[in-house]
Amino acid sequence: MKQQELQRGLKNRHVQLIAIGGTIGTGLFLGSGKAISLAGPSIIFAYLIVGIALFFVMRVLGELLLSRSGYTSFSDFATEYLGEWAGFVTGWTYWFCWIMVAMADIIAVGIYVQYWFDIPQWIPAIICLIVLLFLNLLTVKLFGEIEFWFALIKIITIIALIALGVILLIIGFETETGKVAVSNIWAHGGMFPNGVFGFLMAFQMVVFAFVGVEIIGVTAAETENPEKNIPSAINKIPVRILIFYIGALLVILMVNPWDTLSAENSPFVQVFGLIGIPIAGGIINFVVLTSAASAGNSGMFSTSRMLFSLGKNGQAPKSFGRLNKRSVPKNGLLVSTIVVSIGALLSKLIPDTAFSVVTTISAICFIWVWSIILISHIVYRKTKPALAKRSKFKAPLAPFINYVILAFFVFLLVLMFISEETRTALVLTPIWFILLSAIYHLRK
Repeated sequence: MKQQELQRGLKNRHVQLIAIGGTIGTGLFLGSGKAISLAGPSIIFAYLIVGIALFFVMRVLGELLLSRSGYTSFSDFATEYLGEWAGFVTGWTYWFCWIMVAMADIIAVGIYVQYWFDIPQWIPAIICLIVLLFLNLLTVKLFGEIEFWFALIKIITIIALIALGVILLIIGFETETGKVAVSNIWAHGGMFPNGVFGFLMAFQMVVFAFVGVEIIGVTAAETENPEKNIPSAINKIPVRILIFYIGALLVILMVNPWDTLSAENSPFVQVFGLIGIPIAGGIINFVVLTSAASAGNSGMFSTSRMLFSLGKNGQAPKSFGRLNKRSVPKNGLLVSTIVVSIGALLSKLIPDTAFSVVTTISAICFIWVWSIILISHIVYRKTKPALAKRSKFKAPLAPFINYVILAFFVFLLVLMFISEETRTALVLTPIWFILLSAIYHLRK
């Protein structure tokens, strides 16, 4: 039987926008409201710190991906450098990561639709999921094209927000909350109005806002000219995301003092609603709705490709390692869709806390994946020094920076344990790893 392979149908612009689209989504457009309420203006520093840390993770990822052709996912090099158990657990955990992200996104879709219609959250969530399933059954090139335009809408919105903020600042525009001014950033209790504790408690949502940046590692097997396009994407994307995040947050805090923002609603919708144009809030709500759908779309892509990789490597049922006539892993996609639909159920059962629970679990699991990337790189540098020396895309400050970021990740987990809101999810998440380990040993 001929070995089925994923098609390299993704161009550089597709890879760039898929990564941006997968990252800039619910965590920024909806989750930033919660983060701002906890940290106040100091949230800017939290985004900066996490963004810098993940830039180094991305450089490490790039060096690993380009060290040998044939890597299709993180589980491939985790297996090679850390053993079969690590590859198995990491592969399934990354699938679970994106399942959680997709759940959060479809829950968010339900929340956004309530801006116009008083209907249960789970109804638009299910409709969105069905549409995403259909889109992902198409060819990867068409998927990349759709995601390109979805992501472009988000980028244009953020740029429009930043430009509008600058214009309002220059003309001294008055809103119902007061005059637009740079001083609004620190004039309402300083940069740390809720103290260092409030600042630290916001990190969970900030981490969630950055999840998805590593999706480049999943697109590698379907990328044209990966030696050129992957380094280009890795070098540009984290910086762009960081600029978009910091720029957008600065504008939001200049226009709308942090203590007047709602933790439950999108600050983007609130800010555009303040400028006095009746339809502005509705337009931006539509944009953030498409943003959530776009991030969910990336989630469906990632989960199906991860199951394909696991099935191909014998770490999941062989049926997951098969492609349809369009070179799409249909079986993995259908299973992922069914599991994601649980998110719609959560939005029915616990509408008020579903988003917080899902984002916390997702953040914890992504920290595991990012840590595995860093540890695999340390082993790679030690066991294959000759290969590492020949690398044309070396990770800067490695391996020292690897240990620094790993320590930072441990610190983040400690913070999640301290926080009453995230402690339950943190305590429950190890059940997933225990279950995976048990399954792994039973397979032997």
